[in-house]
Amino acid sequence: MKLPPLTQRFVLHFGEMGSRWGINRTVGQIYALLYVSAKPLNADEVGEALGFSRSNVSMGLKELQSWRLVRLIHRPNDRREYFQAPEDVWAIFRTLAAERRKREIDPTLSMLRDALMEQPSVAEDIHAQVRMQQMHAFIELMTDWLDDVQEMDSDTLVSLMQMGSKVQKLLQIKDRVKQAFTGRQQLEAPPALPPELSGAGLSAKGADHGQL
Repeated sequence: MKLPPLTQRFVLHFGEMGSRWGINRTVGQIYALLYVSAKPLNADEVGEALGFSRSNVSMGLKELQSWRLVRLIHRPNDRREYFQAPEDVWAIFRTLAAERRKREIDPTLSMLRDALMEQPSVAEDIHAQVRMQQMHAFIELMTDWLDDVQEMDSDTLVSLMQMGSKVQKLLQIKDRVKQAFTGRQQLEAPPALPPELSGAGLSAKGADHGQL
C-alpha cells in the first residue's frame, strides 16, 4: 500500500509531533494513519503502508489500545484483527484528557495532598508548602473543569468553544449587574438610627426606669 502525498505528509508530521508530546514516533504515525483511513486496517496493512516491521506495528497498536485511542474490530470469516480510530475528534479529546489525568495528574494530586497534610518546621518547607497549596488548588480547579467537559456531548462542546470571548463579556456584564445591584441596595437601605433611638438604646432606658 502506497500512501498518497497528502496522507503521507500528515502521517510524517504526526510522527514528528508525537515525539514532542512524549509518545513514540512509530505510535504517532500508526495513529495518524488509522485516523485518516477510510476503513479499518489490520497490522499487515499498517506495516506495509508505513514500512514498519510486524513487531513494531504490534507494539504500537498495543500502546494505542492501552490509551483507548483505537478500537479492535473483527470481521466475519476473517481471523485477522482490524483497528480503527474514533471518528469524533471530541471523543478523542475526552479520552486523551481522561488517560492523561489518570497517568499524570492524579499521581501529582495524591503527592500534593500528602505534602499538605504534613506540618513543616523549617521556613523553607513552610514556604514550599504554601506554593504546593496554590498548585493543588489550580490542578483541582482544572480537573473539576475536565470532569464537566467529560459529561458534555460533542455538540455542547463545540458551542462552548465557539463562544470564545463572548464568555468573558458575559462575565463582565454579570459583574456590572452585581455591582449595580449592590449599590442600589446600599442606597435604598434606611439610615442607621442613633444609639439612643435604636432597640438596644431603648431597652437600656427601659431598664433604667424599671420598665420592660
